[in-house]
Amino acid sequence: MSTLTVSKHFVEASLSGAERLGLDSRTLLQEAGISPDLLRIDMARVSSDQFSRLMQVIWNRTGDEFMGMGPRKARTGTFATMCALVINCQTLEEVYEQAFRFSRLFEPMVSMELEVNEDNARLVARIEGEIHDPSYFLRESILVIWHRLGSWLIGQPVELEKAEFSYPRPEHGDEYRHIFHCPLAFDSDCTALTFSKRFLSAPVIRDKPEMRQFLKTSPADLLSRPDESNTWTGRIRGLIGRDFSKPMPDFDWIAQELHTSPQTLRRRLKQENTSFQEIKDLLRRDMAIYYLSHQELPINDIAERVGFTEPSTFHRAFKKWTGVTPGAWREGERGDLAE
Repeated sequence: MSTLTVSKHFVEASLSGAERLGLDSRTLLQEAGISPDLLRIDMARVSSDQFSRLMQVIWNRTGDEFMGMGPRKARTGTFATMCALVINCQTLEEVYEQAFRFSRLFEPMVSMELEVNEDNARLVARIEGEIHDPSYFLRESILVIWHRLGSWLIGQPVELEKAEFSYPRPEHGDEYRHIFHCPLAFDSDCTALTFSKRFLSAPVIRDKPEMRQFLKTSPADLLSRPDESNTWTGRIRGLIGRDFSKPMPDFDWIAQELHTSPQTLRRRLKQENTSFQEIKDLLRRDMAIYYLSHQELPINDIAERVGFTEPSTFHRAFKKWTGVTPGAWREGERGDLAE
C-alpha cells in the first residue's frame, strides 16, 4: 500500500501532450481510475498508484514515451532497451556514460550528460529540437527518471546537492521541494542535477532478473514513488509510521532515534526544504486522502484514524490542506461534485 499522493498539477501536465495529439483526457483519466470531477478541486491530489497507472495509460495510448511532448517520438520500449544496456555496467559512472551514448543514437537527442569536476558531478539536460512542454513536465520527468534509475541501480539514493532549471520558477515550483530534497535554482544557464562524485564509483548491485521485475512498473513508478529511504524526511516518515491513533513522537525523540541532535536535524530538514511540522501535516493529509478513497469508511472514523480527536478539527485541517471539506473531496472522487 502506498499512501503518497501526487499534485493535480502533474496529472494535468502529463496529459498535455496526449491532448495535443487529439486524445480525450477524460477517457485517459477514467482508464487510470481517476475521477475527472476530482480535478475540478483546485488543490486536488491523486494517489501514487493512480498516477503510475496514468503514466502507463498515456504511454500505451500515444505509443510515445515522451507522451507527445518531445521533439520526436520515443517508441514504446526505448527506456527498457536502455535499461538492458546499463544493467551490464560496473559502476554508476559507467551507467550514465552508457545511457548517454544510447540516447545520442536518436536524433534529435533527449538525454542527460554526465560532467565531472574536482568537487562534484553533474547530470546536465541535453535536449535538441523543439519540444512541446508548456508545464515543464517532460524536463522534470527526464531529471527524475535518470536520477532515480541510477539510485535504484546502486541500491542507495544519490543525494543531490543542487537542482538547477533553465526556466523561471513555475507556479508549481513549491512541489520541487518534495521531489529533489535539495537547494533549487531557477533561471540558470542549464537544467542539471549536482551531486558528490563519490557516488560515481558506487557499484551496480542489480541483476537482470531484478531489472525485468523493475521494468514491469517503471519508469512510471520512478515518477510517482520517490525513494526517500536515505533522506532525513524519509527516515522521519518511517519513524512516525501510519498509526496516528497513538500519540505522535516528539522531535527530540525522533532526533535521538536518528542519533543526531535536534539542532542538527532541524538544519538537515531545512537543507531538504522541509520541517518536522510539514512532514507530520503531509503524512496526515496523504493518509486522510487514502482513507477517503475507501467510500465505506465514515468520515468521523477517518478523523480518528489520522489522529484527530474532534471531527470538526479534522474538517478544518483537511480544508486547509486541500481547499475543500472531506465530504466534498469524497464527492469529487465519486464523480458527484456539485457545480
